Amino acid sequence: MSKNTIAITISGLGIGLNIVLATLTKTFGIPFIFLDTIGTILSAVLLGPFFGGITGLITNIIRAMISNPVELPFAIVNLAIGIVVGYIAIKFRFSIKISVLTGILLAVLAPLIGTPIAVYLFGGLAGGSLDILTGMLVKSGEKIFTATFIPRIMSNIIDKITSCVVVAVILSRLPKTLLNKIKD
Repeated sequence: MSKNTIAITISGLGIGLNIVLATLTKTFGIPFIFLDTIGTILSAVLLGPFFGGITGLITNIIRAMISNPVELPFAIVNLAIGIVVGYIAIKFRFSIKISVLTGILLAVLAPLIGTPIAVYLFGGLAGGSLDILTGMLVKSGEKIFTATFIPRIMSNIIDKITSCVVVAVILSRLPKTLLNKIKD
């Protein structure tokens, strides 16, 4: 199997994983967790920043087409996650410790990119469960950017650390021969 075939297959699996897990968390109404970047993170660790970014980008494009058009402008967030994780994985082995630190970094990075999108395009409300907290913060006197940012960073701390640790556990369970074949 060629390297391109392996990369496209893993990216496709990452996209599918993102979509299925995001749909499940939304369907079951799981608060403060999205799991919509596990496939992006996995692809980025296995394949690097290019395929990690592409996996994230295509995920949001497909989700925008099949379930919610609001997902489209946030594709840049998933793209950035793939790129950042890909570079971290090049520099460090994606252990539990590195995955927690990466999750913390992503918990700040994602809201820094996503909050201006939510505020500029949607007035701070993007149609998710975080909108309730945003509304409460606005009612309490917070400026719209702060009211939109705080719930996002709170939920991303839970979501991104969880997602990164899940990927680290998956990687620790994969056979070394498979990992070597992917990395070669």
